Amino acid sequence: MSRKLKIAVPDLISNSYFPAAAAVELGLFKKEGLDVDLELIFPVDKCYAALRDGTIDFVGGSAHSALAAFPEWKGVKLLCAQAQGMYWFLVMRADLNPQRGDLDIVKGRNIGAAPWVNMGLQRLLINAGYDLERDQIRIAPVPGAAPGTGPVNFGLTAAKALEEGKIDGFWANGMGTEVAVTRGVGKVVLDIRRGDGPKGCFDYTMASIATSDAIIAKEPEIAAAAVRAIVATQKALKADVSLATKAGRALFPAQEAELIEQLIVRDLPYYDARITPDFVAGMNQFAREVGILQGNPAYEDVVATQFAPLWNS
Repeated sequence: MSRKLKIAVPDLISNSYFPAAAAVELGLFKKEGLDVDLELIFPVDKCYAALRDGTIDFVGGSAHSALAAFPEWKGVKLLCAQAQGMYWFLVMRADLNPQRGDLDIVKGRNIGAAPWVNMGLQRLLINAGYDLERDQIRIAPVPGAAPGTGPVNFGLTAAKALEEGKIDGFWANGMGTEVAVTRGVGKVVLDIRRGDGPKGCFDYTMASIATSDAIIAKEPEIAAAAVRAIVATQKALKADVSLATKAGRALFPAQEAELIEQLIVRDLPYYDARITPDFVAGMNQFAREVGILQGNPAYEDVVATQFAPLWNS
């Protein structure tokens, strides 16, 4: 068994980073010889700061957010995907009568989004022809989930804030979306993975697994084992999606534990560990557009390509 390791996720009661959480809970890291603890660190930039500082070993978060702690991709690599595509939903208050795909609903509205997650919505709206200032679109942290408030499950906090009328909409994960929709307080306007939004937004980011260059250099076997564990988790959930409920009951409150299986059923088509050059090119372009990247790093500067053969193992 390896030394004690930690993987951080920025949102736990969620489908977004479920492959990472399930790999811990279902024992698939352990099967690969890794002793891994799961830690919730919010927001995502703090996950990557902890990786940079050496207090955790892996981040299961949004890929573009690595740039928060590793400018120009110096010192970090993406090991594999947890799932393909930008995975957040735009949900607006049901009483506003929002329609799927009609972005005019955001004009003059307050929309909750987590730090670094908000970049995806901001750029998407700009690329769709909106001007945040002219159209009075306010995108800000959700009450109760501002940076510095400690560990937060953002999607659930956003759904609660929407229900309480504190925000007009949110940009967040599938669990928060499902809770808002099933309670009748929200309706989906955008689902990026399933084709909504302007061209190219699918590749703004993805849920990935990242580690430091230092770990890859000193302990490449640990990085390889982590990739194998995530791939095994994806395959296990595809073979028996009821495992999602098993893991969810150990990780989540009761209501969300019973919702997770149906969310994972929807996500299974996107369970693919590959990180393609086309994705990296799209993500880098997005990162330059939002001002978090200056250069044009090569695919090999972003992805630990030595582990690519394991993506299909």
